[in-house]
Amino acid sequence: MIVAGTKRYLLILFFVIIAGVLIWGSATQKNSDATKTFELEQQRLIATDDIIPSSTMAEKGTSVSNNDNNKKNGKPSIEDALLIQALEAPELSFIEWKKRFSFYAYAHGIERNTMDTIFVPLIVNDDVLALITKQPEFTKPIWKYLDTAVSAKRVLQGRKLLARHHKLLKKVETKYGVQPEYIVAIWGLETGYGSNFGNNNVLRSLATLAYASERKAFYRRELISALKIIQQGDISAEKMIGSWAGAMGHTQFMPSTYENFAVSFDGDSRRDLWNSLNDVFASTANYLEKSGWQRNQPWGIEVKLPNVMNWELTDPSTWLTMAEWEKAGITYIDGSPLDRLDKKEARLFLPAGHKGPVFLVFRNFLTIKQYNNADSYALAVAYLGDRIRGGKEIITEWPRNDMPLSFNENKDLQSLLSGLGYDVGEVDGKIGPNTRQALRSWQKDKGWPADGYVNKQILELLR
Repeated sequence: MIVAGTKRYLLILFFVIIAGVLIWGSATQKNSDATKTFELEQQRLIATDDIIPSSTMAEKGTSVSNNDNNKKNGKPSIEDALLIQALEAPELSFIEWKKRFSFYAYAHGIERNTMDTIFVPLIVNDDVLALITKQPEFTKPIWKYLDTAVSAKRVLQGRKLLARHHKLLKKVETKYGVQPEYIVAIWGLETGYGSNFGNNNVLRSLATLAYASERKAFYRRELISALKIIQQGDISAEKMIGSWAGAMGHTQFMPSTYENFAVSFDGDSRRDLWNSLNDVFASTANYLEKSGWQRNQPWGIEVKLPNVMNWELTDPSTWLTMAEWEKAGITYIDGSPLDRLDKKEARLFLPAGHKGPVFLVFRNFLTIKQYNNADSYALAVAYLGDRIRGGKEIITEWPRNDMPLSFNENKDLQSLLSGLGYDVGEVDGKIGPNTRQALRSWQKDKGWPADGYVNKQILELLR
């Protein structure tokens, strides 16, 4: 065992030396104006998120390096630091990048035969390169998104599939505590109940993204996870198809999610999210359960705001009990009082401002956001699940006359708020929590309903 360990260490040391030579050669060719010491480079790398966490280390007893303890403590190993630095050298060709990534993959438990047979032949996916730089001009309003996501056809099909797979889904619910209708809803939203997995070779997509996207570290980790999935025999490289961004199977797991949460539920010990609905349903439920799903609990309820509202309570960090919300004037959508005996905490959610539907959402709503962090996606899963179960439609009308802002208009809004002294974070055209909080503060200072909702009218008022 000692001899084997020594051989592995010498092999890693060889890769480190090669990587160091590549780095030195690149720096020499570029005639760098200043020479950075290795210690300074280590400090820079430690400050980034480019180091693979211990959860993705090689499995089945494979020793990665003698620096494993450093990685478990959140520190990068010398090997990782050098290999990552080599990968991120400027102006690498894809061929040269693949050579350097191979060293990185070996250091993370990927076998040479795996790399030679399925990775080395990969070529750049030009379609993925085009999608990386594509910026949509307008974001679809949430009501238009829900019109498609929770269409009558999708609800009807979901009800049929819920009935068809009732026995299996109840078995999954017994083990993981996730209600069947929400598993079916995720299935419907992600792939149209298995009708569209995507037609991209996942390895090729991930390699392209790890090479050329702005999120190289993220996709590098996903690529390692995908290679491990293939190496352990869950799926072949040819059959690993998915979206252009690397999501896979019936419920579109990213490779790291697959690696950490996919389970075999059909007795064959192989996790297959393309062909085994047993594995699909159980893996999806396992992911939700591990992400904090609360057994037998709802995601939320539609409610009605009082005529005189304390807008401070719309801050997403405000969680109150039903009794506290009732005291604040919140009622069920029909005007009846909330259940004061219900001890669950909830927060307000106003996806289209105070003129649209309003919800009190519970912790399970946030768990759905672990699957996809978009509010619109989480509401679509929740609402579709309710409708599949036979629940009612949303009562309050959406403000369908509101016009969405373009990407450049979003940037204008952020710039205007920033110029007035409200912190929006980066002016990037993306309306996130910081921008909404800044907008709420501005609305509050003006004495208006502080709902943080962005539309054309708000932009004109800012101007």
